[in-house]
Amino acid sequence: MKKIFSMAAMLSVALSGMAQTESTDSVEKKPQGFVFTDVVTIPSTSVKNQNKSGTCWSFAGTGFIEDAVRKVKGDSLDLSEMFTVRQCYLDKARRYVRLQGKGTVDQGGSIVDVAYVMDNYGAIPEEVYNGLNYGEEKHDHAELSRALMAYMNAVAGSRKMTTAWEAGLNGILDAYLGPVPETFEYQGKTYTPKSYAESLGLDFGNDFVALTSFTHHPYYKPFALEVCDNWLWAPYYNVPLDEMMNIIDNALENGYTVNWAADVSEPGFKWKEGYAVLPAKKTEADLNGTELSRWVTLSKADREAEAYKYTGPSDLLEVNVTPEERQRMFDNHETTDDHGMVIVGTATDQEGNKYYKVKNSWDTNQVYDGYFYASRPYVMAKTMSFMVHKDALPKNIKKQLNIK
Repeated sequence: MKKIFSMAAMLSVALSGMAQTESTDSVEKKPQGFVFTDVVTIPSTSVKNQNKSGTCWSFAGTGFIEDAVRKVKGDSLDLSEMFTVRQCYLDKARRYVRLQGKGTVDQGGSIVDVAYVMDNYGAIPEEVYNGLNYGEEKHDHAELSRALMAYMNAVAGSRKMTTAWEAGLNGILDAYLGPVPETFEYQGKTYTPKSYAESLGLDFGNDFVALTSFTHHPYYKPFALEVCDNWLWAPYYNVPLDEMMNIIDNALENGYTVNWAADVSEPGFKWKEGYAVLPAKKTEADLNGTELSRWVTLSKADREAEAYKYTGPSDLLEVNVTPEERQRMFDNHETTDDHGMVIVGTATDQEGNKYYKVKNSWDTNQVYDGYFYASRPYVMAKTMSFMVHKDALPKNIKKQLNIK
């Protein structure tokens, strides 16, 4: 009996050891990095490539409009970003002259610009006007931008304006982007840019609402957002931070994509890895055990490097974003008006944390084929502004803003 008991005990110990090994292995095999599961994904047109042009706003706004048309008509479109860019170059130049050279004629723009152009000038399909008239296969506006700026500085610096300057400007734009056709054939019909825009089934001047959330202006009232790329001085409705997030969530839950302008200069913006997070700075209070033992042996420089280090959502601490913190980031230029994109859905990581799925315009040679996932704190803190269809607004907020 004693021998049998000994063998049983040995077997029990062995089995216990196997169980411990399996448990340890399961911990070691826990996914590192971020693993995302899509929750809501709204059908969106294909990822484009702005390449070496500062025209993200046009790619984002155009993709957003394409998605809105798809929702209304079921049509999948590919509209010309460069037609919009050209019209904005023209209008910026006119304003630059009226402001005696105190404005801007650069490549940047805002979330309102595409709807503005389509309302005032129309739209053209990409296959009719691709804006590549300068020997390149991909967009590159470096030379064009320098030429425009030099020309407009000469014009604005003139003591007396001539009647030729706008024709000269159009000559530069024709050379680089190509002349705009007065009429064109598309899918068996003849259009002008205006009639083609009208055929898309949207009221570009009234269907879309631009919003933001800051404390330096009253809530529920529009104000001209103080960023350089808001060259139209367009009004943005100001809403509390929690309502800003409610609007974005409501839009996505009801099948509307979101035209999103945000800061992408943050250390937590990892384009190649496909995510954007807002890590809080770790301190000794956030560490224990071996982590703390190692921490106290580090130099000051190494501690600073370790303060924002994380391997995935399990050890990521994100900033607690409040309206006051968001305002502070804007006022001290931590949050800047960097980039336009389209939010097309929501997702969760392996820890159950919420993310927003974002379509970018930096081509598809990246882990998620041109998409990335932005954490909720990142979106709360780093959203400069956004645009939605007015029907995507929650009813109570729509009423509060007096939008019909």
